[in-house]
Amino acid sequence: MAAATQTTSLHDRHVALGARMGAFAGWDMPLYYAGARPEHLAVRGRAGLFDVSHMGQLEVSGPGAREALAAALTNDISRVGPGQGQYTLLCDDDGGVIDDLIAYALPDRHLLVVNAANTAACHDRLAALLPDAVELADRSHEIAMLALQGPRWADALRPLAGTPAAFGLGYFEIAEDVVAGVPCLISRTGYTGEPGVELMCPWDGAPELWDALLAADAAPEPAGLVSRDTLRLEMGYPLYGQELSRDRTPIEAGLRWACDLEGGRFPGAARMRQQAERGTPERLVAFRLTEPGIPRAGQDVLHDGAPAGRVTSGTLSPTLGAGIGMAYVAAELAAPGTEIAVDVRGKPKAAVVARRPLVATSPKE
Repeated sequence: MAAATQTTSLHDRHVALGARMGAFAGWDMPLYYAGARPEHLAVRGRAGLFDVSHMGQLEVSGPGAREALAAALTNDISRVGPGQGQYTLLCDDDGGVIDDLIAYALPDRHLLVVNAANTAACHDRLAALLPDAVELADRSHEIAMLALQGPRWADALRPLAGTPAAFGLGYFEIAEDVVAGVPCLISRTGYTGEPGVELMCPWDGAPELWDALLAADAAPEPAGLVSRDTLRLEMGYPLYGQELSRDRTPIEAGLRWACDLEGGRFPGAARMRQQAERGTPERLVAFRLTEPGIPRAGQDVLHDGAPAGRVTSGTLSPTLGAGIGMAYVAAELAAPGTEIAVDVRGKPKAAVVARRPLVATSPKE
């Protein structure tokens, strides 16, 4: 029997706003409201509000939790103090990616925000890796999460925040605050490339928080998952299921910077060290078409007319007005500026390997 589709505590709000709903990772989620392109541009120019409550939330606590996570995750969590977050990965014994995630260090526990489709897999993997003294709890249906993203995020939030905590946060920092009467964990780890915050609150508090933000004088535009995907592609951020999978290691995906290869003893470390030393046959790159066309996942990358890789994600960039994407290509073609082509519906479209991000912006501001 197929699992029932899940809904967030904001589902009624999305339907009332006329959102086009669709299935995503077992959830019925808003794909867009007024349209993906205007929502994308609203985030780049002003601010957008996303319901990302489908993301998984795993809580790790108890004696030795920090040391156990250091042995389970790829990044060096000893660099993270209370009130900070870290991008990291959970891998299998051969280095294949089970998920990429954000690990937040709080005074009394760690909170791991994982991809919705991988919540159960991450829980099971961590349960097998962590010692019995370390407690692991799935809080995914207790914690809702809103992402307020865009250069004017503070204008919308400021009238509702109980204290100035959110406005003093640096990039990848987290703090507690009360927003519109709702207790929240506020973090600054945006997925859009724009400055902004994520608001993690009790599941039943999300509707009140959502309503208050959309009623603010500088209200953000409600934004759906389609624009979230085009925004992350302009940044060149990999997505699990597209660029990341158990068939790829972080080294192949260009995430060497998120792996403590010098001192780490996490699963897959040995293979990753070998790949880092010897190189990999293929590497993940971003590219931009130099003629009209829209690349899509699964299309062939060509070089001198011969297949040389495969597109993992592709779209028409609302900001650039050009086709952009990410692809695994032969390692000798990975240098920015390399001329390639993408087979778009049987027609080779000229493209060039590009540096990331494809759109100049900074989430750190």
